[in-house]
Amino acid sequence: MNKTINVIKIGGNVIDDPVALNAFLTDFAAIERPKVLVHGGGREATRLSARLGIQNKMIDGRRVTDDETLEVVTMIYAGLLNKRIVAALQARGCKAVGLSGADGDLIPATRRPAEPIDYGNVGDIDANLVSDRFLEVLFSAGYTPVVCAICHDRHGNLLNCNADSVAAALAVGASRLGRVRLTYCFEQPGVMTDLTDEASLVPLVTPAIFDELRSSGKVSGGMLPKLSNALQCAADGVGEVRICRAADLCGLGGTIVRQA
Repeated sequence: MNKTINVIKIGGNVIDDPVALNAFLTDFAAIERPKVLVHGGGREATRLSARLGIQNKMIDGRRVTDDETLEVVTMIYAGLLNKRIVAALQARGCKAVGLSGADGDLIPATRRPAEPIDYGNVGDIDANLVSDRFLEVLFSAGYTPVVCAICHDRHGNLLNCNADSVAAALAVGASRLGRVRLTYCFEQPGVMTDLTDEASLVPLVTPAIFDELRSSGKVSGGMLPKLSNALQCAADGVGEVRICRAADLCGLGGTIVRQA
């Protein structure tokens, strides 16, 4: 494939802000195909859980997913949010198709071991198992996949996976078809050591810089798996990894992640 494949993940507060999300989807629709959109939606799932009286539990930025929570996140991620985004993209002339990792065996996953922490129905992904053939079929037919973070274990069970990990795995899988650019978009301008000060933006993250940021506590929570996935992507041959503000999708700036 001669064209660069853009794998773009949208998350954070942008998903909850209709104005910001609409602006992002307009920018995304304008990007040349082939492209993939991966979305989160944890806050929406948290709100529905609260309405249903289901307690939410997070460990190191990852959601603990018992059986009830799995039902909630599947309804939100693979249902409401996915189809809302697909419909919005259709209105912008983007031929989008909404998918979970179970569809077309796109993203198989393995249930995470219960030790040392039992995350419940949470899956880990081997990027080597991502179906680049299915992606190629969709790209060739002019479709843009919109992928949520619900995957499957090939034994009939759904698993909740980290959306950043899904984006990373899809980027590595797509790299078997051509050059890939992976972009993580959210409400902040990039990786920051002080979320109240945009001047604290970290323009470049390498393994050594990541270790320092993590050990010093300057970066924590959900940013840790995001950076870990980005570094692994860079090691696995993804041409470019960028973390930026959603409004800067088609511009410059943000944090570049690479191996050295």
